[in-house]
This record gives sequence, C-alpha cells and structure tokens, in this order.
Amino acid sequence: MNQPVIAGPPGSVGEAAGAFLAWLRDARNASEHTLRAYTAELAELCAGTAADEPLSGLDGSRLRERVAARAAAGGAPASVARTAACLRSFGRFLAVTDRVGANPAGLLRAPRVRRKLPHWLETAEVEALLAAPAGDGLGEMRDRALLEVLYSTGMRVGELCGSDDRHYDLIGGVVRVRGKGRKERLAPLGAPAVRALEAWLAVRNARFGRGDPGRGTFLGSRGARLDQREVRRRLKRWIAAAGLAARTSPHTLRHSFATHLVRAGADIRAVQELLGHASLDTTQIYTHLGIDELRETYRRAHPRA
Repeated sequence: MNQPVIAGPPGSVGEAAGAFLAWLRDARNASEHTLRAYTAELAELCAGTAADEPLSGLDGSRLRERVAARAAAGGAPASVARTAACLRSFGRFLAVTDRVGANPAGLLRAPRVRRKLPHWLETAEVEALLAAPAGDGLGEMRDRALLEVLYSTGMRVGELCGSDDRHYDLIGGVVRVRGKGRKERLAPLGAPAVRALEAWLAVRNARFGRGDPGRGTFLGSRGARLDQREVRRRLKRWIAAAGLAARTSPHTLRHSFATHLVRAGADIRAVQELLGHASLDTTQIYTHLGIDELRETYRRAHPRA
C-alpha cells in the first residue's frame, strides 16, 4: 500500500496517528480500503506542522473544524461522514490507550447519509449474463465459472480474486470466503457453479499444471492470479454481450444474490451471514426492496389501495 507515512515526536499528533493506523492494520485486521481512506484523512489532519503538535492541542473544536472544512469544500455527505467516522475512531483509540484523558471526538457528529437502493438484476437478466461467455476457450470457461461463483455465493470481487483452490469443497458444495477484516465465512456453491468450476479447473490444470493449492483459483492467460481490474474489464464485455445496463458491475451480482434470496423469503439474518455483513443494518437495505415490491403488488391488487 503506497501511502504517506505519518509520524512525529513522542506525544505528538503524528506519532499517535501512526500508532492508530498500525493498530488498525495489526490488531483490527482492517481492510486495505479502510487503511487507505483513514491514512488519507489523518494525513490531512497532520498536514504542515500539525503532526509535530502535542496531543493536548487536539480537542473537540479542532476535530469539528476538520469535519466542517470537509463539508465546506463541497464534500459529498458520504465523504463528510467518513471523515467524522475516522476521527471518532481515532479519538476512541487515544482515550483507550491513555494518550489523552478524554475522547476529543466524543461529541463529533456527521450528516446522515441517505442510502441508495442498490442496482440489481432480474432472474432472466442474470441468466443472460451467465450465458454470455459462450465457447470453450480458456477465457470463456474461466469467466463462466467466476460469474457462476459470484452469483452463487454473493462474494465480493476482491474475495473471489483472493480465493485459492484449498478454499473450495466441490464435493460438499461450499467455499470458505475470507472477507473484510480477514473474517471468514462459509458460502454454499450451487450445482451450476460447481459444474462450471470443475470444467474451468480441468482446462486450467491442463494449461498450467496442478500447481500449489494455495495459488489463485482464477488465473489470467499467463498463469498469474486474476486481479479485480481484470475481472471488471472482462465482466464489462459480458454485460455488453448480454445487453444489460451499463451501470451493471460485479457488485450487481452480489446485490442480485441478496435481493433474490430476500424476495424468496430467506431470513434476513441468514442473508447477513452469507454476505458477511458485520451489522444487520447493512443488510436491511434488501428488505426495503421487498417492501417496495409488496407495496406495488398491494397497489395493483387491493380494491381500496
């Protein structure tokens, strides 16, 4: 991760910020995305000579000014909320580690972010996308398998790219997924996904050899682990071939996975577990989709609607 190094003399804001980021990485197993975002936020807080300032000067008004400056600069509500979340977490760290007497961010507030309804595909659209990589070429067979796995498990693209052969139990029809914060969960593999994976592994091993079970399951044309950028590029091709909306992305399959489960009556806590969400609040967005459908059904069918 190529990020600025934040440091300062003992007892300074910069020294504490560096210790906080190290704690996030080593103790909390924070994702690279979180580390990247929080490093950028704290780098701005420590800009100029601020990194060398003593922690005693870091009070609530200073942190509120930082959040207000982000908003005044035209930051989106989500960006302002991220700034506030970072500073609140930093403040708690300072208090818990006895670097300060009281959490300077204890009263920090952020604007509410209106959560957008996710874009998802109807079942027929998913079927069209899964059928798009037709043919027996190496790329087509791999892409069929990865699309089937994404929709069957609800994996994030990063989780898929990080998966190894040892994570897949094709006999039991299950895969061990390493998610955000390095937390692991089990996700079932449907029969079409198992068949597509078996076919891909056969041609992959014929081309590149069986190799180490710890190597990536999905490989590029030169035998290297497929990265997220390549997955997105390949999926863009199949989205166009299937005639789907341009805003369809790999994450759309994850949204579709969850939406179809909720529409079919799956328990929301089971969906939370399958998605690897830390909080049920994150999963609740899919119940809103179901309520909208129920409301529309009611409107069409009820005589007094």
